[in-house]
Amino acid sequence: MIDQSADHIEDFLRRMAAVERDLGHPFVEPRDAATLILIDRSDREPKVLLGRRHPDSKFMPGVFVFPGGRTEPLDRAMPAISELHPDAEKKLLTRVKETPGGYARGFPLAALRETAEETGLLIGVQGDEPPASPGGLWEEFAKARVFPDLGELYFVARAITPPGRTRRFDSRFFTTDASSVAHRIEGVVGPDSELVELVWMPVSQAKTLKDMPIVTGVVLDELANRVAAGMGHDLPVPMYYMENGKFFRELL
Repeated sequence: MIDQSADHIEDFLRRMAAVERDLGHPFVEPRDAATLILIDRSDREPKVLLGRRHPDSKFMPGVFVFPGGRTEPLDRAMPAISELHPDAEKKLLTRVKETPGGYARGFPLAALRETAEETGLLIGVQGDEPPASPGGLWEEFAKARVFPDLGELYFVARAITPPGRTRRFDSRFFTTDASSVAHRIEGVVGPDSELVELVWMPVSQAKTLKDMPIVTGVVLDELANRVAAGMGHDLPVPMYYMENGKFFRELL
């Protein structure tokens, strides 16, 4: 069962609130975003894939992050070999204002596309024929005959950037097993790229990194608890947000 003790939750909220931030900017509506945590559970301790952002990046330079970014309309149109588990879809549609066609499936698909764009890794199942690509980077999936496998993606957490920041995201975090890497595009990661290096790191070691956004460390804790609880689609998904200057952790 996922650890939901008062002390455990309070520690999460304290860590979220302690990070230094400038909250004096005008209100900005958060943009939908999605992130993918690749996890390798072949050894005794699970490892996760982290990428270090370019040191000259205007946004979070030099820090370790999971691949991810904003959703795009094309994402919802990409066919998949399996669809979202009903429990995951229900949680993705909770606490949202609008739900256009394919809204929920757009999040895991965005996480897969962003992972391909930033790491060169295409996640899914390789088929005999190419999927019908809606365009953009999904063309790379079609070339490699890789179909997204949404049923194997687990919804781990949701976090909304606090009001008052210049950039705000309503981010959904997903995880899937490292064995789901079906193809690699070479030359994506390097000294002149968005991510300058990729590392597989034990979860316990990753949580000690200082050059990591606070939300990444918090989600790592949530991931570890989820792995210990059996990684089921029916497990509750924590949602982090700030309201009236105070952080909250709500279970979806």
